[in-house]
Amino acid sequence: MGSIVESPAAATFDAPPESVSFDGFLFDMDGTIIDSTAAVVKHWETVGQEIGVSPEVILQTSHGRRSIDILRILAPEKANWEYVKHMEGLLPKFHGADAVEIPGARDLLQGLIARDAPWAIVTSGTVPLVTGWLGVLKLPAPEHLVTAESVTDGKPDPACYLLGRERLGLAGPDKQVLVLEDSPAGIRAGKDAGCKVLAVVTSHTANEVLSAGPDWVVKDLASVRFVGGTSGDSSKVTLEISNALVTKNTRA
Repeated sequence: MGSIVESPAAATFDAPPESVSFDGFLFDMDGTIIDSTAAVVKHWETVGQEIGVSPEVILQTSHGRRSIDILRILAPEKANWEYVKHMEGLLPKFHGADAVEIPGARDLLQGLIARDAPWAIVTSGTVPLVTGWLGVLKLPAPEHLVTAESVTDGKPDPACYLLGRERLGLAGPDKQVLVLEDSPAGIRAGKDAGCKVLAVVTSHTANEVLSAGPDWVVKDLASVRFVGGTSGDSSKVTLEISNALVTKNTRA
């Protein structure tokens, strides 16, 4: 969390617009819909003091992963859902002013809602954390929500995105589902769940994002917009992806 974002050598965000159609959409939360980096840093400073671990140590490995998984390593005595949900629920209450929307996120969600497209949030955060952020930022809440409590194993395990597909009724291999992610752990989880993955360079370097193998890389969701349904198949939704990352290799 909080990495300086750099582009790989011989890379530019100037790919021509590309239209791609999907049956449904699974959004990560932090780093994809919102940026709560400043809030999370303050939060882990507080937690770090409580458990006797440097916040820098926590932040090196925490992004995109569940708090309970981090605590199982650093403070096993605190690795229980009662503690995790309580401490995550306090984050939006105490640090709500420190979170902002990722550019383009609200417009994309509103476009999908207007189209009645299937979408869900699949996050490593708990229910109190996610609903708290949605409330503070007045962002639309999905009908389906997959959270840290929903699965036994968190990202990069694909269980969360497999469950997201199932809850949207899109578990079949013939269904095209797009995962929108920012962390390498989440990107790998989405790919292993059989989804296409669009990654945003908001919390990690472009090299780190690319190493996880996403299908598209953009700076933020301002490069993604809803353009309508697919001709001849009203169930599919078409997005236009513009200004994606182009490397020397992809130009060849």
